[in-house]
Amino acid sequence: MKNKGENMTIRDIIIKYSEELIEISDTPRLDVELLLQKALGNVDRIYIHINLSKELTKDQYDLFLEMIKDRINGRPIAYIVGNREFMGLDFFVKEGVLIPRPDTEPLVEEVIELCNEKNSVEILDIGTGSGAITISLAKYIKNSKVTSFDISDIPLEVGRQNAINNGVEDKTIFIKSDLFSAIKNKEIKFDVIVSNPPYIPKKDIETLHTQVKDYEPYNALEGGEDGLDFYREITKQSKIYLKSNGILAYEVGHDQAEDVSKIMSDNGYTKIYTKKDIQGIDRVVIGFKL
Repeated sequence: MKNKGENMTIRDIIIKYSEELIEISDTPRLDVELLLQKALGNVDRIYIHINLSKELTKDQYDLFLEMIKDRINGRPIAYIVGNREFMGLDFFVKEGVLIPRPDTEPLVEEVIELCNEKNSVEILDIGTGSGAITISLAKYIKNSKVTSFDISDIPLEVGRQNAINNGVEDKTIFIKSDLFSAIKNKEIKFDVIVSNPPYIPKKDIETLHTQVKDYEPYNALEGGEDGLDFYREITKQSKIYLKSNGILAYEVGHDQAEDVSKIMSDNGYTKIYTKKDIQGIDRVVIGFKL
């Protein structure tokens, strides 16, 4: 390795460190480019691509080395650079919140499709995370008001910051709540309840990639013995807080759509259907309250 970035160009670094990340990441070159963007002062990716012959300064290279070491040790790239794109929006993330994933975008897209023609929409998102679902719905549904519940303080703090960053602080509210516990008035009703709850079966947690199980919040991952605990509880309670013909919308695990559909059917939901993600997996389950 050349010392302290001496003569190390952007091209040199991409080639060298992409190879080192092959065992760690599904997107090694992208990871290196994201770290370079950060090291070079938050430049965009186009800058990286048109300046491949640029040499890094010592300080830039030192910062890059510090970050690439974290990545090689398994720390998620989003936590290192401090942000993640979702639904075309930029989200600040840090340890303590679930990192937004493309798998969740079909859920958001389907709720937007169902709601955008309504005159006004009251939405409840259970499980704030980074605020990705809450804020995307508030941003893209014209006449929406989105309430976001989470049991932990860090997601609520991050969600509020992301709402400000994305200009929807007036359309969102973030409240500490264990599922529906913050709702004291049973007369409060929503048009939509949406959730990407913890759905990994307890026995499968240890099989997850290091960057997930060792870094992302456990209580945002584990969904009980079969992964369905939160679907059962949210579905049962949601009937109290949905308007007539209200929508219950879930993201589900890769093999859970049938089981979650049955939970919804057993609780009186109708017109239940699923939607696939980009990999062709049934990732979204939607049902309507009578």
